[in-house]
Amino acid sequence: MTSMDMAGFPILTAILMSTVLGLLVILFIPAERTRLIKQVSLSFASIGLVLCVLLYLSYDFHKGGLQFVERSLWVKSLGIYYFNAVDGINLPMMLLTSIVLFTGIWTMWELEYRVKEFFALIFLLVAGVYGVFMSMDLFWIFVWYDVSLFPMYPLIAIWGGTRKEYGAMKLTLYLLAGSALILPAILYLWVQGGAHTFDLFELQRIGFSVFDQRLTFLMLYLGFGILAAVWPFHTWSPVGHVAAPTAVSMIHAGVLMKLGAYGVLRIAMTLCPEGLAYWSNLMALLAVIGIVYGALVGLAQTDLKYVIGYSSVSHMGIVGLGLATMTVSGINGAVFQMFAHGVMTALFFSSVGYIYDRTHTKIIPELGGLSKTMPVASTFFILAALAGIGVPLMASFWAELLVFVSAVKVFPVGGVLALMGLIVSALFMLRVVQRTFYGDKNPRWEHIPDVNGFLAVPRIILVSIIFFFGLFPKFILDVVQSAVIPFVGRF
Repeated sequence: MTSMDMAGFPILTAILMSTVLGLLVILFIPAERTRLIKQVSLSFASIGLVLCVLLYLSYDFHKGGLQFVERSLWVKSLGIYYFNAVDGINLPMMLLTSIVLFTGIWTMWELEYRVKEFFALIFLLVAGVYGVFMSMDLFWIFVWYDVSLFPMYPLIAIWGGTRKEYGAMKLTLYLLAGSALILPAILYLWVQGGAHTFDLFELQRIGFSVFDQRLTFLMLYLGFGILAAVWPFHTWSPVGHVAAPTAVSMIHAGVLMKLGAYGVLRIAMTLCPEGLAYWSNLMALLAVIGIVYGALVGLAQTDLKYVIGYSSVSHMGIVGLGLATMTVSGINGAVFQMFAHGVMTALFFSSVGYIYDRTHTKIIPELGGLSKTMPVASTFFILAALAGIGVPLMASFWAELLVFVSAVKVFPVGGVLALMGLIVSALFMLRVVQRTFYGDKNPRWEHIPDVNGFLAVPRIILVSIIFFFGLFPKFILDVVQSAVIPFVGRF
């Protein structure tokens, strides 16, 4: 099936409505029907997953460009359009979102506290994420962006763990600060464009002065960069990871952080190429610092979630470094890394979530020898760790290879420093694996049950995706490259 075969069917709106309708149905189910709420949630998440897989398989990467376009005028006086489309950049992000939502809901099957509110907020959050990734109108991108942020506060503050109120408040304040930079930048571009349109590609055709591009690029980069955990604005992220419940950590690290990097790529780099050229060295510097800093601080952590949180800061630095190279290989690798890291961190947090639910601790010295008592749960974490350090035949290997090859060519010193950070990252991840899953067995965990077949399914799905795109990277690189080559041609 191709995009021509699906002409006339609003598949992007259907994907968005899978979350909106899921939310509405959940609201009408009595709160005490917890099992039904979970079944409905998983059903609507599976609808979104099937539609996203169908969308991905139907995309014609030979043709490239925007496909599955849905465009209609919404507010004429302001030039606001309901404008959805996909290309090789946002298509993998749509697929990633559907995967993480589906596996995240399944992972939370044992939740018993305020189940109705939890899954309703999850669907509201993901509706915003889908909206950002599919929208090509700046007004709707900003609206959906804020929709995706607000549910994070109650999701962490109510269902979270370690310092949950502090983590929820810090995350919310940081991300709202980012929005406070994004909105005036968008309005400035709308005014300076003079065409009274929020259409991303109409604004791209208009073009802006060098001063306008340099100013708005910096505002957009910092605004979206906060969500992408760009150093030194990253401190909300590890705290939020630690405080959040399992599925929220999966969505937070796996998808929500990608909105920041995507915003930089889709909006800032698209509308302000002169600004990108001017600020690219700063982008590269902050990215390299983030890679090295995340690895070094992660080395000192004793909480499993903090380890993954700082690992995410380091890995998102790889995304930023790839974007800063302004090369086809670098941006290909950055988008691939966004996808690979999203799946990998979802597997990480689902694994830690299971261990914590059974042992009620995430502190590494309190664990030990878990591979003897929980071999299946341990295997999932270890596989995520191997993906995190870029082991060949796993998806992240190709992403990191593309980014670092480009970075060493464009930023020789920064590229080498980033590679050193990657070595440190591998060191601390292997150290965590050794201390948590091997060595002397803690007798406290001798009778802890391992992952059963039902709860293993979402983890197996994530592992399979990591290996599939590691073995067959062309299935994502062909799609991404169809958009990146013409994109880079504008620089």
